[in-house]
Order: sequence, then C-alpha cells, then structure tokens
Amino acid sequence: MTHEKTSAPAGTWPSVFTTDVVVAGSRRLADPRIVGDDVYWLEGRPEEKGRVVLVRETPDARIDLVPQPFSVRGRIHEYGGGSYLVGEEVAWFVNASDQCLYEVDLDGSVPRQITRPSQRRFGDLLLDSGRQRIIAACEDHAAEGEPVTTLVAIDLRSGSIDTLTSGADFYSTPTLSPDASALAFLSWDHPDMPWDATTLWLADITPAGALGDPINIGHTDTSHFQPTFGRDGCLYVVADNEQWWNLQRFDGERFVPIAPCAREFAFPQWVFGMRTFGFIDDHTIAAISTGHGTWQLHTIDIRDGRMETIDAIDTSACDQLAAGSGRIAVIAGGPTQPLCIYTGIASDPASWRVHQRSSDLNPPAKSISIPEPVTIRAGRAHECHGFYYPPTSATHTLERNERPPLLIKCHGGPTGATSNAFDPRIQFWTSRGIAVFDLNYRGSTGYGRSFRHALRGQWGISDVMDCRHVVEDLVARGLADPDRCLISGGSAGGYTVLSALTFDNVFAAGASHYGIGDLELLARDTHKFESRYLDRLVGPYPEARETYLARSPIAHVDQLNCPVIFFQGLDDEVVPPNQAQTMVAALEEKGVTVAYVPFEGEGHGFRNADNIKYALAAELAFYGRVLGFTPDGPAPDLSQVLIEAD
Repeated sequence: MTHEKTSAPAGTWPSVFTTDVVVAGSRRLADPRIVGDDVYWLEGRPEEKGRVVLVRETPDARIDLVPQPFSVRGRIHEYGGGSYLVGEEVAWFVNASDQCLYEVDLDGSVPRQITRPSQRRFGDLLLDSGRQRIIAACEDHAAEGEPVTTLVAIDLRSGSIDTLTSGADFYSTPTLSPDASALAFLSWDHPDMPWDATTLWLADITPAGALGDPINIGHTDTSHFQPTFGRDGCLYVVADNEQWWNLQRFDGERFVPIAPCAREFAFPQWVFGMRTFGFIDDHTIAAISTGHGTWQLHTIDIRDGRMETIDAIDTSACDQLAAGSGRIAVIAGGPTQPLCIYTGIASDPASWRVHQRSSDLNPPAKSISIPEPVTIRAGRAHECHGFYYPPTSATHTLERNERPPLLIKCHGGPTGATSNAFDPRIQFWTSRGIAVFDLNYRGSTGYGRSFRHALRGQWGISDVMDCRHVVEDLVARGLADPDRCLISGGSAGGYTVLSALTFDNVFAAGASHYGIGDLELLARDTHKFESRYLDRLVGPYPEARETYLARSPIAHVDQLNCPVIFFQGLDDEVVPPNQAQTMVAALEEKGVTVAYVPFEGEGHGFRNADNIKYALAAELAFYGRVLGFTPDGPAPDLSQVLIEAD
C-alpha cells in the first residue's frame, strides 16, 4: 500500500533525524589495527564528552582497554594522531589530559605511566621491540617561541627520552626496516605543509640505537606519504611527483611506480598515523584510493602491478586501512551506510564483517537522501565538485512549485575533501526539506596535484567563486530557491563562509563554526603547524599584508549585510576565540542580525554530545528565523545568543 505524502513548506517537515537521534550512538572511528586474531580501533564517544577509547575485539569478546577517565588523544600539532600501539602483551597510548605515554595490559588493567608530565606531545608511535623503546614524533613546548619538533626514542623501562634527529621544522611517519637496522621518516619545513612537499629520509641505526647520518632519498618538490618497508626489504611510499599520489617502490637506487593511475592513494596529513596501504602477504598490498570523490579498495601485486578492486563491501567512502594476519581492516561506508570498521580476506567475499558502526541509526530507506555527484564548471579553466542531496522524506514533500532552500557545506582544510558516506548531520537538513550541496572546491584533495594547488594564492577568491557557481548551476536546474541559499562551514570552511557572505551577495544567511574572519590575526596567533600555511594560500606575511587585509572579512564588514551565526570552542588553539568575537562585535555595531554560541571546554571541533545537539538545533532555528519558517518540534531558546538588527 502506498501513502500519499503531505505537502508542507521546506524547513517545517517532521524528521526522524532529531538532534538526539543524530548524536546518540554517533561515534568517531579511527586507526584500525589487526594484531593476530584481534582487531583494535579508537572510538570517540560524544556521550562521554568526546572521550576516545582504545577498543580490543577478540574472537570471543570486546573490551575497552582504556578505562575512565583516560582518553587516547595526542595533541601534537593540535590535531594529534598515531597515538597508540599494540605489542604482544601490552598496548601503549598517549593520554589526553597530561600527554604522557602509558602502558596497559591487553586485558584492560589500570594503565601504568611511562613518561613524566612535561611540555612534550607525542604522535606517530612506532615500536622498536628489540631495543625496548618507542620511536615517536615529539613536539616540545618547554622553551619560549615556537615549539621544537624532533624524532625521539622513549625507553619503555625507564621512560627516558633521547632525541634521534632534529633540525627540521616538522617530522613524521618513522618506519623500521624488517631487520630494524634502518629507519625511514619524513620531514618538512616552513612554509610547506606535508601535502605541499616533504623530504624522505633513510638512516642506518647504530648498535647503540642512534641514527647514522640520514640520506635524502626522495623526490624534489614532492609530497611523500606513509613510507613503509615491505617484507622484501624495499621501501614503499606514496608520492605525487607525477601529478597523482601514487604508490612507488624504492629499491635502494631508484623509485619504481606501482600500478600508476589517475587516482589518489593518500590523504592530506592533518593528523599523524594516517595509512592507506598495507601488506597482506609478501607480494600483495591492500590499498584504498580515490578518484573524482569516490573511493575504492584494491589489492595490488607488487611483482607486476596488477590492481584488482574489492567490491564485497561499499567502499565509496574510506578513511584509513590496515593489514595483518592475511586480513584487511578498513573504515568504509557509502550513501546508505555510515562509516564502519570492516575486516575481511581479499579473496573471500563472504569473510567480510562489521566490527563497529559510526552510527547506530537505521532509518527507513525512503527517509535517506541519496547524494548525486556533480561537477560544475567554475569559469573557463576550472571545475569544482561535490554531492547534491535533494530534500527527502518518507512522509512529506515540498509544496507545489516550491523550490527548496539550499545549504552549501564547506569542508575544512581548505586542503580537505568531503565524501558521500551516510552522514546523519546532512540528513538532519534534507529530511526537513532543505537541499544540501557538500562542496569540494578548488584546493580540495582527491582530484590530483594541480587541483589541490589551484587555491594557491587564491584562498578567499576561487573557493568563493566555486560557491557562487554551485548556486547558479543548481538554481538554473530548478534545484534551489535563489532567495533562500544558505552557507555553512567550519575552520577554513568557516573562512569561506564569511568571505562568501562578505564579498558576494548570493546567500541569505550563513553559519561559521570556529571560522576565520581575520587572516592577519590568524597568521600571528595560530599554532606552529599552520603558522606559515597562509604563505601558500594568500602570500608571505608581512610582505603580503595588503592582500591579507583585502581578503579578511573583518576589514570589510561594511559589505556584510546578511545574518550570521557563530559557533566557537573557547579552548580552540587553532582558530582562537578572538576570531569569532571580533566579527560578532563588528556586526553588532553595524546592526546586522548576529548570534554567538561559545562552548566552554571545546577546542577545534566539538566533541560533547550536548554541544553538538545544541549547535545543530540552533543553526536550524536561526535559519528558520531568517527565512521565515518554523521548524517542527522543540526549538532552542536563541534569546541569550541572538543580537537582532534594529
């Protein structure tokens, strides 16, 4: 039996995707590992105020290895990553509250502290078992000025810390040769970011455990990613010297491409410990790659480069891979499947199983908006990409001749990328009658080196142009109401939001989540990792100060005339709260409707369930006030955060 849908104005539809439903059971999954018969992963839990737990699943049981109040989260480069290791009898992890290294038995006993509290932060942990130590990237904040990054060795018996190499601005991804006689690692220097250019080093390890003189074996002006020794003793790495982040093998004398193709086998290295490939056996690599926004899982025979795609599970969105004991572990999902941790055997489709889901939601299929991949011409020479989500409900439809409001989502980075994985935060909007376009503007990853570099010197211009082109395209196709276009983004995406609202006039309102309004202030105040990032995106500072002023929304508030809501963590070290506070004060003085929602105890991104729910509900209520619709269900009281125009 079919039931006729009820027509109702966009924004007013009742939705199964309430804020409680969106957040309840929503987990951040990361860093899967396979050790013997067991599977390990990290699980961020909003209901525990964002605590990150190391989970171990054996064939018979699942346990949390890290009890309350411990949380597995390093703060090196503020973003952390590579913050745990598993050995034969114990695991090691970096604890969030004190940034110390701890050891815990695999049965989940009380953790034992190894390093003493200090100003050091650790990431990319690597076990050197024969020498009873952990090699790690270390960021030391003890001295005045910029923190110092090194590679260090942490003695597991005494907790003493020795420096292995120093001198570069940044280090990452140490990897040991099979016989532990050599160490490969990456470094880079200001103003490069790791997706711009890194140096690939190889060094012998002396009998005393020190490093010999490192030799630069990498390509010039190339981003290298995840150097890994194979079982054959050769070094494998992803590099973009030929336009695409592809796999290569260094045999001691030269690099040999493996399965070259117009696809990307890497992520931008915002966090430590990122992995996209691993060895299943002596001659087979498991790998994930992306092309035009869609991911695939492969096996690659290193002897002849033959690459085969595994389609036993939906991998159109992927986030990290590991291999071990002949199996593959991958975080993957798709348009109707949230990101999940899977394991399986490449040659056996029936072996694949889900260990954990990022969301427990199981909504009716007719309530899920299926994304349409879209490529839009952005001027004569450029394109932008993304996913269009139409308004979708099992019970409601738009009123006759009504075109839906459009919400453009701008990812962070700006060197980041969106995917088509099922995301209840997007369905929150589409299930209420609001169309969403999740945008991969110029500068996003996944489309080759040239596309990634297309934002160089053009941040605040090309990304804003791409937002306009999306609006124009969707309006021309009848998929959006030109008078009800909205824009939302976080961090760098928040800067694109504020720039689009300031320097263009196609949006009715916007939301900035810990976004940037003052480029000059950011260049002076942000942390070391990103302190020279804008050299590539805008220009060297202070030489290009006039460009910084010309591109900063705060310097052109007179051009910003539409309502804006700001969400800001008060502990944010990446985009400090003064960015939002300065913009709010300027808009209030001008008389533009503005709302400011600060969250105590939150940093760069929100982890507390109550704060995530409030941010979603407040953004919807704010848009309803601007566009003149009343959302279904209980609404937050905006009176304490809203400053309305006279």
